[in-house]
Amino acid sequence: MADKKAQLIIEGAAPVELPILTGTVGPDVIDVRSLTSTGRFTFDPGFMSTASCESKITYIDGDNGILLHRGYPIEQLAEKSDYLETCYLLLNGELPTAEQKAQFVSTVKNHTMVHEQLKTFFNGFRRDAHPMAVMCGVVGALSAFYHDSLDINNPQHREISAVRLVAKMPTLAAMVYKYSMGQPMMYPRNDLTYAENFLHMMFNTPCEIKPISPILAKAMDRIFILHADHEQNASTSTVRLAGSSGANPFACIAAGIAALWGPAHGGANEAVLTMLDEIGDVSNIDTFIAKAKDKNDPFKLMGFGHRVYKNRDPRATVMKQTCDEVLNELGIKNDPQLELAMRLEEIALTDPYFIERSLYPNVDFYSGIILKAIGIPTSMFTVIFALARTVGWISHWKEMLSSPYKIGRPRQLYTGYDSRDVNKLEDRK
Repeated sequence: MADKKAQLIIEGAAPVELPILTGTVGPDVIDVRSLTSTGRFTFDPGFMSTASCESKITYIDGDNGILLHRGYPIEQLAEKSDYLETCYLLLNGELPTAEQKAQFVSTVKNHTMVHEQLKTFFNGFRRDAHPMAVMCGVVGALSAFYHDSLDINNPQHREISAVRLVAKMPTLAAMVYKYSMGQPMMYPRNDLTYAENFLHMMFNTPCEIKPISPILAKAMDRIFILHADHEQNASTSTVRLAGSSGANPFACIAAGIAALWGPAHGGANEAVLTMLDEIGDVSNIDTFIAKAKDKNDPFKLMGFGHRVYKNRDPRATVMKQTCDEVLNELGIKNDPQLELAMRLEEIALTDPYFIERSLYPNVDFYSGIILKAIGIPTSMFTVIFALARTVGWISHWKEMLSSPYKIGRPRQLYTGYDSRDVNKLEDRK
């Protein structure tokens, strides 16, 4: 894959030849690993021009609005597949046969319960704690309960841990919600699908078991699919970095949850609802649209455009359709916040300012509306994101461990003091 070479010219030194690597698709990559032999290294804050790893899992073409999982377009997976099929694909590289899917679904369903003693962990948290704070704690604590399969060099142990995480995350997420509400925690049910089971544990109580709407279950499943993986983002890179130290899988996923918690990453759909609260009413939209267009105004419209996608977010098209289905199913017509969101969507799809800058509604815009309509509080949005993204994180973790790897150790451009002596306390001024 390194048929071509680049030449780096450094003043006063011999030229350095650098291999050019070619992937399946996407731009060529200049391999700079040999730079260390020259006593130099590259400077790339935010890793905007640096590939930290080689991967076969997910590919994004932001200019053309393409997202592929193992080569399959996200739109096709959302339309023709379901979340557990997508999990199997991410974890194993291929879509399952009917027999493989049945076995995988059965295995996941039989691992949805968590150790009963884990319930006692929740009593150490305040009821009004942010759900992501609780998730970080309880997911990290899983290694204290499931330490029978923590040998990261054992492929079978890695498989067991992956299944456990995919299976138990909905249970833990629902437990976090129930704890915050002061309601009894609901046990999972093996007769329900993955999405149905999550909604059951979220909204049912021991004294009233309501049937799960197929439309809402399908919407939840699509939200899971559309958030399952997104290449080398901040949280996935965090999981890989933690994993490169040899940390156990539960600790790595807890690290990913912590990174996802940041409002610039996983908090985007929560930020959409916060923005709608700030706008307040449809009558204020023109004022806030003007603020968004003003370069000197710090106000930003959340849920429009995307850092990676310079065209339309391919996930947003699927999510818009799902959003329409959910609102129709629930018959929501007089919710001021949703009315405001729909008006903003209309403006973004027709206003030349937004069209010329590709500031289309993204997946966070629609998923926030859907989750609110279903009845999930905004503080739980990022928890659901973490639930869905767990399979992507663990797939990257497994991929890294199955090949030769090095512990992550970024370099720095040091601009502090040069070496200096420590003066006695009485001599310092």
